[in-house]
Amino acid sequence: MTHEDLLELAVRLAREAGAAIEAVRRAGFAVERKGDASPVTAADHLSEGIIIEGLRAAAPEIPIIAEEAMAAGGEPPPPPPRFWLVDPLDGTKEFAAGLPEYCVCIALVEEGYATLGVLGAPAEPAIYAGLPGHGAWVERDGVRRPIAARRPPPQGLTLMASRSHRKDTGEAGFQPPIPVAETLVMGSALKYARIAEGLADVSPRLDGRTMEWDTAAAQAVLEAAGGRMFDAAGARLRYGKPGYRNEGFIAWGREG
Repeated sequence: MTHEDLLELAVRLAREAGAAIEAVRRAGFAVERKGDASPVTAADHLSEGIIIEGLRAAAPEIPIIAEEAMAAGGEPPPPPPRFWLVDPLDGTKEFAAGLPEYCVCIALVEEGYATLGVLGAPAEPAIYAGLPGHGAWVERDGVRRPIAARRPPPQGLTLMASRSHRKDTGEAGFQPPIPVAETLVMGSALKYARIAEGLADVSPRLDGRTMEWDTAAAQAVLEAAGGRMFDAAGARLRYGKPGYRNEGFIAWGREG
């Protein structure tokens, strides 16, 4: 399958998973706790099942690293050269709180980098997709339109801060070259979709730890839209790190 075929596969599965998530939301659900005390719901499990089944059926040769399977199975396996990274419901805290800031994340990683990504936002509803080097788009009401990250506006940056991890953004130590004019708070990887769409400029996550499935799909969309995601050393964020863990990073729009 070509990268374009794999992207369309991920889009279809994100759409199907999103529909299942919304069905759970409408029906009502209980919130449970995983071993690390983070929340999980029936929507997380249902979404992951749909995505894994679809990926295995269409591309059985590509291994899958998915959040809930990793949470249930102990230490993650060593990373293969090519694999899917899946977060079936990023923003479970927001989902459980009745906020619309959650998304489905599906990314393909090759030789350490996210080479395609899809963010499904079922509450909007919208789907963001990107193939770095080929562009990014958003689909709403069945219509796709290209999206592009913007250059820093002269009046100042719009910063996207995490709703659930505000203390981990490291905003106090973040010193951008242009002043921050506005700070918006949002849960999940949708923050990075806003930057890819040209509605915001930067999102620091300098403290605290994230998992690779939290960022891979968003990075692919953001880079396809002309944006950037760097680690604390200023290098392009890589995947397949020990334990599939990220340390600090910053997501940026287009370079000024």
